[in-house]
Amino acid sequence: MKGAIFFSGKYGSTEQYAKWISEATGLSVFDIKDDHANLSDYDYLILGSSIIYFKLTMRKWAQANLSKLKGRSKILFSVSGAGPSEKLEGWVAKSFPTELLSQMEHVALAGRLDHTKVSWLVRLMLWIGSLINPDPKASKEERYGFDHVDRKSIEPIVKMIKQYQKHEVLA
Repeated sequence: MKGAIFFSGKYGSTEQYAKWISEATGLSVFDIKDDHANLSDYDYLILGSSIIYFKLTMRKWAQANLSKLKGRSKILFSVSGAGPSEKLEGWVAKSFPTELLSQMEHVALAGRLDHTKVSWLVRLMLWIGSLINPDPKASKEERYGFDHVDRKSIEPIVKMIKQYQKHEVLA
C-alpha cells in the first residue's frame, strides 16, 4: 500500500505540517493545486486543510474528487486558530461530505495568524471581531496574531501513518 499527503493552505501553516509529516514518514506531499499529483496512484491519503472563514479550504477540491477519495482517505488534519472543539468539528462536518468524513480520523492542529500576510480587510474584520470577543486571550490573538504551530503536534498523525506502513510491509 502506497500513501501520500495532499494539502491545501493559504498562509503556510498547513504546508509546514504536511512537510513535517512527510519528513517523518517518507510519504510524498502535494499541494492540491499541483496538476502532476494523481490521487489514483495511492492506496491511502492523508489530507491537510486550513480552516478559513469556518470552512476547510479543500472542501471544493474534495467534492470534485470524491469518487477518487472514497476508500483511500484515512486521516484529515485541519489547521486553524481554533483548538479542538465541537465548534471546529461542526465546521469540518459542514465542509466535507459525510461519506468521506466517516472513513477518516480527524486531527485538529493549531495554526498561526501573521497579520503581515493577510489583507487589510481581514485585519479590519479581525480587529472588529476582537472588540466583541468575550475571551480576552482570543481577543488579543485576533488583534496581534499568534503562532501555535508545533512540530510535536504531528506525533499522533505520524503514529497512525506508521501503523498503515506497518501493514504495507506485512501485506
